[in-house]
Amino acid sequence: MTSRDPAFRCSTASALRDEPVTGTASTVRAFLLIEHPGPWGVNALRDARLPDGLGDSLARAASAARVRPLLVRRPDRANRPDTTRVFAAFAHPTRPWLETTVLPDLHQLLDLDLTALGAGRSPGLTPSDATIFCVCTHGRHDACCAERGRPVATALAAAHPDDTWEVSHIGGDRFAGNMLVLPHGLYYGRLDAESSLAVAEAQAAGRLDLDHLRGRSSLAMPVQFAEIALRRHLDETRVDAVRLASRRVTDDMTDAVFVVGDTRWAVQVRTAPGAELRQLTCRATRDNPVPLHELVGIAPVD
Repeated sequence: MTSRDPAFRCSTASALRDEPVTGTASTVRAFLLIEHPGPWGVNALRDARLPDGLGDSLARAASAARVRPLLVRRPDRANRPDTTRVFAAFAHPTRPWLETTVLPDLHQLLDLDLTALGAGRSPGLTPSDATIFCVCTHGRHDACCAERGRPVATALAAAHPDDTWEVSHIGGDRFAGNMLVLPHGLYYGRLDAESSLAVAEAQAAGRLDLDHLRGRSSLAMPVQFAEIALRRHLDETRVDAVRLASRRVTDDMTDAVFVVGDTRWAVQVRTAPGAELRQLTCRATRDNPVPLHELVGIAPVD
């Protein structure tokens, strides 16, 4: 593709080619969520009109600490708070945690211990046992995120008003509507209003919706794919029922071993770029191959 059609929608194109969503979650463990009602701009943190170059300073500090900073806002943007709600989440594969606080001054963001957060330690906020649903609606980054994300955020906010947030770009625009569930680091894609409510209901029951699950952000993408393949093989949807024991990567092959109950399972996945180049986002200026995961085998380990 040499020219870009302004009417092109990456999520429609991805769905039409029946691209699987499994094994596509961004690989992130430490998240910092900052309430900011907007506007966000193309690069949310740097374009959000934060005072005194705060966005650039925070971006540098977060990058050094290996923390993913995201902006969040309530779907009802008419309510603009005078203070800033902040969440720190660490998506450990078996012991995820969430902390939160309210900051009266945005400059206090630079006082947060992001090094501790990036290492999986508390940055000193208040522990929370909440599960929060973060729906990407970042239309300035990608049109699909707004067009498909906002109905999802509206539906979830009506059912779960305290736990629903709009969030800036989280990755995988072509799978919009996208949702990140924290602190577990679960990415869901191709959601609409109805399916998002089903995902939230399953989460409340301690279960995963495998039809829309992109993966667990604490795992590499091939391992995400392997976990979901094993869950489907076993018809196992309990959130904590499958634990990664080991993984080995050789060239394009990933060998992962999971523990389920008293049984160890070996799952082998081949990952390679697709043969065809595609426009993967609405704003992409060049085409790229679509990474493809292939299940090679699943077997119990003696």
